[in-house]
Amino acid sequence: MPVYLVLRYIDRMARKIRGRDYRALAELRYRIRRFVHEGDAAARRCGLEPQQYLLLLAVRGIPEGAEATIGTLAQRLALKHNSAVELIGRMETRGYVRRVRSLGDRRCVRVELLRRGQQLLERAARQRLTELRARGSTLVAALDAVLRRGPKARREARARKPGGRAAKRS
Repeated sequence: MPVYLVLRYIDRMARKIRGRDYRALAELRYRIRRFVHEGDAAARRCGLEPQQYLLLLAVRGIPEGAEATIGTLAQRLALKHNSAVELIGRMETRGYVRRVRSLGDRRCVRVELLRRGQQLLERAARQRLTELRARGSTLVAALDAVLRRGPKARREARARKPGGRAAKRS
């Protein structure tokens, strides 16, 4: 089975890149840039700089089982460690977050949201979720075009997936 998947992947990649592939990539890139731009605008409407919003979101949305350490946040924001430290310091000064040293390892510093940061994040996140739910289908369609998956393929995938929409109907 694994050999089949690898051969199928190689076969797909060996095909010539066509005009529709370039158009699909360009459209996806455009949709991602619009998504990022709109997110930056939503952050600014809430009184946050885009990097501040992203940090607050990263702290609040840290994967289950992980801790919002400076190193983890730097990685999730694609920042160098010292840049993350500076950003966190500025946000701490504004009362958005606080640093908490680990009792077990004093070198380990976690970042926690403060009430003010939580309130700003919630306002910005609410705007983003509303926008995504209203217009996110264009982003999904652009990704599907790159992956060459149309509506029929998505429905079939949901039907195969336990708990997918199609599976719930039966």
